[in-house]
Amino acid sequence: MPKSSDSNRKKTTVSPPERREELLAIAARVFAEQGYSATTVRKIADAAGMLAGSLYYHFDSKESMLDEILSAFLDELWARYDAVLSAGLGPSRTLQALVTESFREIDRHHAAVAIYQKESAHLATHPRFAYLVESQQRFEKAWLGTLERGMAAGVFRADLDVRLTYRFLRDTVWVAASWYRPGGRHSPEEIARQYLSMVLEGIAPHES
Repeated sequence: MPKSSDSNRKKTTVSPPERREELLAIAARVFAEQGYSATTVRKIADAAGMLAGSLYYHFDSKESMLDEILSAFLDELWARYDAVLSAGLGPSRTLQALVTESFREIDRHHAAVAIYQKESAHLATHPRFAYLVESQQRFEKAWLGTLERGMAAGVFRADLDVRLTYRFLRDTVWVAASWYRPGGRHSPEEIARQYLSMVLEGIAPHES
């Protein structure tokens, strides 16, 4: 990334919310397509139709842009997950709601999810992105807890390997970011419904 001068950084100012959101959406798309390391401030500025130096009026670095992109995605994800987890639903309905909210987040934050999938393991080693580790731990606890609750209640099969099941659910849901296209033929709710109809047949108790 070309180094900016101190004078450029001192000019960083508060942008109108709409402009910041527009620039962050552009940056997210470039990060997702080209990778964080390969993306320079100049590439983001080119995609936004502005000079690289002008981008520093809005953000002090590409790291700050990535931080805002991932934070916004995770903040919204956890607001929706927490609402599901605190709703007092049974384990099957909780699982269905978590899956549905996950596909909705892939729809709303498609580029951010793609970045998270590709970059989180590396980014989590940096202090600024330590929250990625905490989020992953919360995610695992929420999904494992739901599966364990369902197994104990007889809603899900008792012979499931709970961690293997969790990894299968996690990976098959979130890998959808690699093929899902917002505004496509199927809504996130329809994809969730189809996904759940396949998965739940495999984890429901065997009939005697």
